[in-house]
Amino acid sequence: MSIPIEDRFKVVVAVYVIFRDGNKVLLGKRANTSYFDGSYSIPGGHVDGNEKVIDAAIREAKEELAAEVTRDELKLVHVMHRFSDTPTPHERIDLGFETTKLHPEITNNEPGKCSDLNWFALSDLPENIVPEVKIILEKVAQGEVYSDYNFPKE
Repeated sequence: MSIPIEDRFKVVVAVYVIFRDGNKVLLGKRANTSYFDGSYSIPGGHVDGNEKVIDAAIREAKEELAAEVTRDELKLVHVMHRFSDTPTPHERIDLGFETTKLHPEITNNEPGKCSDLNWFALSDLPENIVPEVKIILEKVAQGEVYSDYNFPKE
Protein backbone atom coordinates (compact mmCIF):
# COMPACT_ATOMS: atom_id res chain seq x y z
CA MET A 1 0.00 0.00 0.00
CA SER A 2 1.40 3.36 -1.02
CA ILE A 3 1.46 6.29 1.40
CA PRO A 4 0.04 9.51 -0.09
CA ILE A 5 2.71 12.15 -0.63
CA GLU A 6 1.06 14.57 1.81
CA ASP A 7 1.38 11.95 4.59
CA ARG A 8 5.03 11.10 3.96
CA PHE A 9 7.84 12.16 6.24
CA LYS A 10 9.21 15.63 5.51
CA VAL A 11 12.65 17.07 6.19
CA VAL A 12 14.04 20.62 6.09
CA VAL A 13 17.00 21.09 3.74
CA ALA A 14 19.68 23.75 4.21
CA VAL A 15 22.92 24.57 2.43
CA TYR A 16 26.22 25.94 3.68
CA VAL A 17 28.97 27.49 1.59
CA ILE A 18 32.40 26.85 3.05
CA PHE A 19 34.81 29.45 1.72
CA ARG A 20 38.21 27.88 2.27
CA ASP A 21 41.67 29.35 1.90
CA GLY A 22 44.11 26.56 2.74
CA ASN A 23 43.49 25.75 6.41
CA LYS A 24 41.24 28.76 6.98
CA VAL A 25 37.46 29.09 6.63
CA LEU A 26 35.25 32.16 6.53
CA LEU A 27 32.75 32.47 9.38
CA GLY A 28 30.13 35.07 10.19
CA LYS A 29 28.90 35.96 13.68
CA ARG A 30 25.12 35.61 13.83
CA ALA A 31 23.05 38.57 15.02
CA ASN A 32 19.31 39.29 15.28
CA THR A 33 18.31 35.87 13.90
CA SER A 34 16.94 34.22 17.06
CA TYR A 35 19.18 31.17 16.41
CA PHE A 36 22.55 31.11 18.19
CA ASP A 37 23.01 34.87 17.98
CA GLY A 38 26.56 35.77 19.02
CA SER A 39 27.90 32.50 17.60
CA TYR A 40 29.89 31.99 14.41
CA SER A 41 28.51 30.02 11.50
CA ILE A 42 29.14 29.24 7.85
CA PRO A 43 27.27 31.35 5.30
CA GLY A 44 24.14 29.51 4.23
CA GLY A 45 20.43 29.06 4.60
CA HIS A 46 17.32 27.13 3.65
CA VAL A 47 16.54 25.76 0.24
CA ASP A 48 13.47 27.41 -1.25
CA GLY A 49 10.75 25.38 -2.95
CA ASN A 50 11.45 24.51 -6.59
CA GLU A 51 15.14 25.40 -6.10
CA LYS A 52 18.09 23.10 -6.72
CA VAL A 53 20.38 22.80 -3.70
CA ILE A 54 23.40 24.04 -5.64
CA ASP A 55 21.41 27.06 -6.78
CA ALA A 56 20.45 27.73 -3.15
CA ALA A 57 24.15 27.69 -2.21
CA ILE A 58 24.94 30.17 -5.00
CA ARG A 59 22.03 32.39 -3.92
CA GLU A 60 23.07 32.34 -0.26
CA ALA A 61 26.67 33.27 -1.10
CA LYS A 62 25.41 36.24 -3.10
CA GLU A 63 22.83 37.32 -0.49
CA GLU A 64 25.15 37.08 2.51
CA LEU A 65 28.56 37.93 1.03
CA ALA A 66 27.96 39.55 -2.38
CA ALA A 67 30.10 36.68 -3.73
CA GLU A 68 29.50 35.58 -7.31
CA VAL A 69 30.06 31.85 -6.89
CA THR A 70 29.54 29.52 -9.84
CA ARG A 71 28.44 25.89 -9.96
CA ASP A 72 31.89 24.83 -11.18
CA GLU A 73 33.51 26.34 -8.08
CA LEU A 74 31.35 24.41 -5.62
CA LYS A 75 32.08 20.90 -4.41
CA LEU A 76 29.78 18.95 -2.10
CA VAL A 77 32.01 18.07 0.86
CA HIS A 78 29.61 17.14 3.66
CA VAL A 79 26.09 15.93 4.38
CA MET A 80 24.71 16.11 7.92
CA HIS A 81 21.42 14.51 8.99
CA ARG A 82 20.37 16.04 12.29
CA PHE A 83 17.55 16.40 14.72
CA SER A 84 16.59 19.95 15.64
CA ASP A 85 15.09 20.11 19.12
CA THR A 86 13.77 23.64 18.70
CA PRO A 87 10.24 24.43 19.97
CA THR A 88 8.99 22.62 16.85
CA PRO A 89 11.21 19.49 16.71
CA HIS A 90 12.08 18.28 13.23
CA GLU A 91 14.80 16.63 11.16
CA ARG A 92 17.14 18.45 8.81
CA ILE A 93 19.59 17.66 6.03
CA ASP A 94 22.48 20.14 5.87
CA LEU A 95 24.62 20.14 2.72
CA GLY A 96 28.08 21.65 2.90
CA PHE A 97 29.50 22.95 -0.37
CA GLU A 98 33.09 24.15 -0.49
CA THR A 99 34.85 26.66 -2.70
CA THR A 100 38.57 27.28 -2.63
CA LYS A 101 38.41 30.14 -5.12
CA LEU A 102 39.19 33.43 -3.45
CA HIS A 103 36.47 36.02 -3.97
CA PRO A 104 37.84 39.54 -3.51
CA GLU A 105 34.31 40.94 -3.58
CA ILE A 106 33.37 39.21 -0.31
CA THR A 107 31.75 41.64 2.06
CA ASN A 108 29.28 41.46 4.92
CA ASN A 109 26.20 41.96 2.78
CA GLU A 110 23.78 41.42 5.70
CA PRO A 111 25.14 43.52 8.60
CA GLY A 112 21.76 43.28 10.35
CA LYS A 113 22.20 39.49 10.61
CA CYS A 114 26.01 39.27 10.82
CA SER A 115 28.03 41.35 13.28
CA ASP A 116 31.47 40.06 12.23
CA LEU A 117 33.01 38.30 9.26
CA ASN A 118 36.39 36.67 9.76
CA TRP A 119 38.73 33.87 8.69
CA PHE A 120 39.55 31.13 11.22
CA ALA A 121 41.95 28.21 11.08
CA LEU A 122 40.13 24.87 11.01
CA SER A 123 42.43 23.80 13.85
CA ASP A 124 41.48 26.85 15.94
CA LEU A 125 37.75 27.49 15.54
CA PRO A 126 36.15 30.01 17.89
CA GLU A 127 34.54 28.78 21.12
CA ASN A 128 31.28 30.51 20.23
CA ILE A 129 30.37 28.53 17.13
CA VAL A 130 27.01 26.95 16.23
CA PRO A 131 27.35 23.30 17.42
CA GLU A 132 26.35 21.59 14.16
CA VAL A 133 28.63 23.91 12.19
CA LYS A 134 31.58 22.97 14.39
CA ILE A 135 30.95 19.29 13.68
CA ILE A 136 30.56 19.89 9.94
CA LEU A 137 33.86 21.78 9.80
CA GLU A 138 35.67 19.16 11.88
CA LYS A 139 34.37 16.39 9.61
CA VAL A 140 35.34 18.33 6.48
CA ALA A 141 38.86 18.79 7.89
CA GLN A 142 39.02 15.00 8.45
CA GLY A 143 37.71 14.27 4.95
CA GLU A 144 34.46 12.72 6.25
CA VAL A 145 31.48 13.37 4.00
CA TYR A 146 28.65 12.26 6.33
CA SER A 147 27.63 12.84 9.91
CA ASP A 148 24.50 12.72 12.02
CA TYR A 149 23.85 14.83 15.06
CA ASN A 150 21.55 15.39 18.03
CA PHE A 151 19.12 12.52 17.57
CA PRO A 152 17.23 11.60 20.75
CA LYS A 153 18.66 8.60 22.48
CA GLU A 154 16.83 5.37 21.75
